[in-house]
Amino acid sequence: MGNDDKLEVATLAGGCFWCTEAVFLELKGVEKVIPGYIGGKTVNPTYKEICEGDTDHAEAIQIEFNPKEISFGELLELFFATHDPTTLNRQGNDVGTQYRSEIFYHNEEQREIASDFIRFLTQENVFEKPIVTKLSPATVFYVAEDYHHNYFNQNKTQGFCAFVIAPKVAKVRTYFKDKLKESSNE
Repeated sequence: MGNDDKLEVATLAGGCFWCTEAVFLELKGVEKVIPGYIGGKTVNPTYKEICEGDTDHAEAIQIEFNPKEISFGELLELFFATHDPTTLNRQGNDVGTQYRSEIFYHNEEQREIASDFIRFLTQENVFEKPIVTKLSPATVFYVAEDYHHNYFNQNKTQGFCAFVIAPKVAKVRTYFKDKLKESSNE
């Protein structure tokens, strides 16, 4: 990466951060994906506190990406393709406000792109039910505990990884081949 390649940040909450981290790590132009917590009231929340649902934080990922290789809009395309944006405070069997669908924008341009993208998906009736994904300004992002980082790749045989995350990664490898890092094309 050249010195003139300035990275940008995207913060997305689409349910379990183990799932979202795994799919975004596959993409060209994504330099780093960090799981964490955002949008709540507790300072330095722990995973246990998040799971109890009292902090109002969402499980989210913070993505550092090179906009010359992948755009914020392309990140949103993958985001909406790999989670259900029509279920309020739930993804599959995971239920609670920590599993909500939310885009935490870092500037006005990201807000506009996200708003336009949601409007487009709605007009095209891409989903059978209304999209409930919230748009919110990014607030303090708390990095999750170390054992959550790169969780899928370190725990592929664990039940949740094998039955919930692996199919999402396979979907990305099938439908987003042109956006994958070379090492992901296996």
